[in-house]
Amino acid sequence: MPTRSEITQAMRFEYGIRPDEVRFQGKLLDQLAGADPLDALLPVESTEARFVELGKLRALRQSMGGQADAFKQARRRLRRQGAIGAMRNLARMVQNPRGFRERLFAFWLDHFTVSPRRANEDYMLGAYLEEAIRPHISGRFSELLKAAVTHPSMLFYLDQNASTGPNSVAGQRHSRGLNENLAREVLELHTLGVGGPYTQVDVRQFAELLTGLGIGPEGMRFSPNRAEPGGEDIMGRQYGAARANISHIYEFLDDLAINPATATHLARKLVVHFIGPIERPALVADMAQAYLDSGGNLTSIYEVLINDPAAMAAEFPKVRPPFEYVATVLRALDFDAEGVLNASASGTRKLGKALEAMGQRPFKPSGPDGWPEAAESWITPPQLAARISWAGQAARTFADDRDPRTLMQNVLGDTAPEFLSFAVSGAETKWEGVALLLVSPSLMRR
Repeated sequence: MPTRSEITQAMRFEYGIRPDEVRFQGKLLDQLAGADPLDALLPVESTEARFVELGKLRALRQSMGGQADAFKQARRRLRRQGAIGAMRNLARMVQNPRGFRERLFAFWLDHFTVSPRRANEDYMLGAYLEEAIRPHISGRFSELLKAAVTHPSMLFYLDQNASTGPNSVAGQRHSRGLNENLAREVLELHTLGVGGPYTQVDVRQFAELLTGLGIGPEGMRFSPNRAEPGGEDIMGRQYGAARANISHIYEFLDDLAINPATATHLARKLVVHFIGPIERPALVADMAQAYLDSGGNLTSIYEVLINDPAAMAAEFPKVRPPFEYVATVLRALDFDAEGVLNASASGTRKLGKALEAMGQRPFKPSGPDGWPEAAESWITPPQLAARISWAGQAARTFADDRDPRTLMQNVLGDTAPEFLSFAVSGAETKWEGVALLLVSPSLMRR
């Protein structure tokens, strides 16, 4: 049976306990070291390979027309690949013994939100997850920032391909202009935060610096003939005075990464996400200082967070969003990656509808600020009813022969509240006892 501290850690920083899981041996931060064991088990196509497939789709449309059956079928296959990517990510959440790594990945994916709108964007999402986000969650924030901001998924999402320097060769030839979406979201959401030390003039100057950055047939590309000529003055410094190239963008992103406002913004978001909504200015300040002292190393900010006394408090004020709740339930039911993928082979659409009813379409937040953190956003009466319905069906389908009392001990140990123990023990059938466990606050909250 897991210890109380193991359960608290698993509930706050991971996705709960799997009954047969061999718990990761070592400190929480050690989970970030070394290779991820799920990389080889659940490989994905690279960005480059996906652009090759998009090129084939484009050629098919040009040769056969957008209404041709072969083109429609090829486009549907790309959309299915997007759904498969979501299930692959769920499989990682369910099986990975390094749950803290998965939770951090989910945090940063939300921080650098993209929300695909077209088939090609759905198809590209899996590469964004595995190349722009996952490899960079324990290094320097500057590397994560540059990888996410310049990936084709982000450029698609924030319409960077539509941004051209008004005085550039391409801008004068085609009367094109700036699109400030990417510049604004990088400053407001990804780095300095709302109310940070920048002005609208800085947003426009940054947008000019970003011109030239776009998408080509093989992925992200920088086109000097689309870049606004000359240097840009942003937040008191000049960037890009020489002939335009992508290194000028990287230089500014490097500076943004170690700005004190960025450190505070990231620290505050991590505290709210993992600890709760109560203001903790001393903890935020300590985390931000550790981050700056390390030159923007993310591990330093995590270390202060997980060693704070609040990290092991027994209260769990946050509600798991639906996709995370599903992962926690499947872990409690002892699923592994293969089981998730097998179940999703015939039930992806059904699970998608259940998640929508719970209030969340995976990887489809309504805006670039990502999913809400507030508990009340996830527990409206219809959403709660949808959770209960789905969990009951999961218990009936996958756990009708499981002893609910044994399962409760394996998942919650001595942290199980008395009312839950009484309810589970008094259930008329085994699956109903399991269902009561699955819909309990102990599994819904973190």
